[in-house]
Amino acid sequence: VLLFASEVRALLASGQLERRIDPVALESFLWNGFTVGPRTMLTGVQLLPAGSFLDLDLEARSAAPLRFWHPAEAGHSSDSRGLGDELQEAMRIHQIADVPLGVFLSGGIDSSAMTALAARSSQSVRTFNISFAESEFDEAPHARAVAAAIGTEHTEIKLTEADFRHGLEDALGCIDQPTFDALNTYFVSRAVREAGITVALAGTGGDELFGGYPSFRTLPKAALAGRALGWLPDAALRAAAGGLNSLLRNSAAGVPSQTRWGKVGDALCARGDLLALYQSSYELFTSDFLRRLFPAAGQTVSGLPKERVQELRELAGTEATLHSISRLELALFLGERLLRDTDAASMAVALEVRVPLLDHRVVEETFALDEATRFAPLGRKQRLRDLGLAGLDSALFERPKQGFVLPIGDWCRRHLRGEVGATLNDTEMCRSLGLDPRVVAQLWSAFQTGSRGVYWSRVWALFVLLRWCRQYRLAL
Repeated sequence: VLLFASEVRALLASGQLERRIDPVALESFLWNGFTVGPRTMLTGVQLLPAGSFLDLDLEARSAAPLRFWHPAEAGHSSDSRGLGDELQEAMRIHQIADVPLGVFLSGGIDSSAMTALAARSSQSVRTFNISFAESEFDEAPHARAVAAAIGTEHTEIKLTEADFRHGLEDALGCIDQPTFDALNTYFVSRAVREAGITVALAGTGGDELFGGYPSFRTLPKAALAGRALGWLPDAALRAAAGGLNSLLRNSAAGVPSQTRWGKVGDALCARGDLLALYQSSYELFTSDFLRRLFPAAGQTVSGLPKERVQELRELAGTEATLHSISRLELALFLGERLLRDTDAASMAVALEVRVPLLDHRVVEETFALDEATRFAPLGRKQRLRDLGLAGLDSALFERPKQGFVLPIGDWCRRHLRGEVGATLNDTEMCRSLGLDPRVVAQLWSAFQTGSRGVYWSRVWALFVLLRWCRQYRLAL
């Protein structure tokens, strides 16, 4: 019997599956905050890889995925006119709809470029932005200024803490597999859908294609440092990193920093290996703390299922070039997290989200460029600015990068504290998943007291995992 569906929940509802968590997928989630395919959280269920179809041989009783598209090899062109043409054509095609269409506008480079390109293809463009009372998270003034400069019909939607609490049950209910993300996309999708829009354009992909993430700057440097210190044994490297953390006092309540300085030991022990370095830069928990949290850890390779490692090494190569980092960002951060979360969260409210920057022709033209044309100056996404934001005042975008995140950390310490705490302190649920309840409790305590390097995403990931497994009656 072959069962297939677009969501894991449909397979669970069939009643044909044993409700057992895949331990490799669980470790992958605890490392990444999402499960890396082809594994899913359910034993016996696999994802069909992106850009693939399934070749099913009924006589041999076999099924194998076959790739029909791969990203092109890195090119050497300095002429970005082809990319400009494909961007405009992708935007024209993605705007074809017989229903109301809008654009997610944060005011950053990617969404602003999408909006400007849309305005060139259409006489009327509607844009939407989510605003917050917490000023450090609120991008509304930037989006408002960009909308005014482009001349869109702009709608600003305020999301309060009370709105979040009231909608949290539905938001968590849209998650097909545990993920520490997705809620931001759910709430903006719901707001846009309630405004009568059924198709929306998003600027997803700009950071991955044009080097907008810190990884493009830090990984080449970390690779050099790892190779230079590669002659030292792991124990010495981790001891030095631990001493640095102690010096910086990045430890409290038995939980050392799980960000930046706390990851130095794992980064050095990667010894310049690009894939291991990439995974250490995104890990939710350091490898030492992960073993305390999940004693069965060790079944993955830096949070990746072993069956994916060779493919990813071949995809990215071993050298920390900017093209290679882009390939990993597209395959993992975007392919395994952002697109999966966006699809589940938007379709939960019957909104179709389209991503013109990830049109395969746009991706191919981007990879055809040489490294300097595509990425320099690093972090500015200058090619996207030139092609998408021509004619707009560059001062609109001269500010530090700010991702679209909800103030979940603040809210977890206030009105969500009881619900999150009760879930994390569910000793039996933790044990059913092989988690050490004492370590989970330490993590929650460290977060509540504001320990350095213990961010909201760490406790939120465990909250979502435990809640999801409880909802679907799943255990190891």
